[in-house]
Amino acid sequence: MNQTTPDLSDIYHNDWVANYLPKSWGPYARLARLDRPVGTWLTLLPCIAALIQADHGMPNWWRLIVFSIGALLMRSAGSTINDIWDRDFDKHVERTRFRPLTSGQISLKKAVIFLIVQFALSALLLFFINPYSRWLALALVPLVIIYPLCKRFTYWPQAVLGAAFNWGMLMAWTDTINSLPLGAVLMWLGAVTWQIGYDTLYAYTDIQDDAKLGLRSTARKFGDKGLYWLSGFYAASIILWLVAGILMPMEIGYYPAIALVAIHLYWQLKSFDLNKPEKSHALFKANIHTGLLLILAAILGCIQF
Repeated sequence: MNQTTPDLSDIYHNDWVANYLPKSWGPYARLARLDRPVGTWLTLLPCIAALIQADHGMPNWWRLIVFSIGALLMRSAGSTINDIWDRDFDKHVERTRFRPLTSGQISLKKAVIFLIVQFALSALLLFFINPYSRWLALALVPLVIIYPLCKRFTYWPQAVLGAAFNWGMLMAWTDTINSLPLGAVLMWLGAVTWQIGYDTLYAYTDIQDDAKLGLRSTARKFGDKGLYWLSGFYAASIILWLVAGILMPMEIGYYPAIALVAIHLYWQLKSFDLNKPEKSHALFKANIHTGLLLILAAILGCIQF
């Protein structure tokens, strides 16, 4: 019987960062998670769906570019903040032990300077969105900063992350139509419950290390009842997205696409295994497909058949 324990580290030492970037750039690229773009896609894809819904068709290309850059910058800044706050914990966690700060590849001072640069670049994007959206963007900053601290005092850091990660969906509406209808808020809430679900899958990868360190997460909260909780959050997402589609209103093609989303989420639940943390990580990454299906639903919801 193979007793080999899978390596859960999220740093790959022979990837494009190691092979193609100057050595001095590597720690910054990894600090910004440029080598692990899953989080950027999970931030951007629901935002693109919201842009399509808000425009009831293909969004303005310039707005799409601005929001895409914004998703990249804010996710990378959030990752830098996360690694700054968690630098003393990450060395004790299987998945994070090789990250740049905790492994000594970059100093705290340089990481803080890099964070300031990331925020400065993000601030430049404020000139390209309307005043309503600027206020929403500023309201996002505290969520991004406090999220990594939440695991120290609440079992629900995933809820804070879900709110922050999907904030661009709200801004997509305010920047497109200068208002925030109830349907848009329900789509965002559905994305929050979806993220609580898939980020809980991710948290199960670290559950043993988190328990030793006294860190909290929804995975630790749910324990061996994780499947029931995940089912509830995924079901809530589908319900919220269906009601939002009715309120907007979306065309008939939206609803079969949401059914495909439901099937994909059901497959994740069927594949979930508490005893295989490496599988939880793979299921987390599979949510890129969920985001793509949301875009498909938004497109079909804007077409009259």
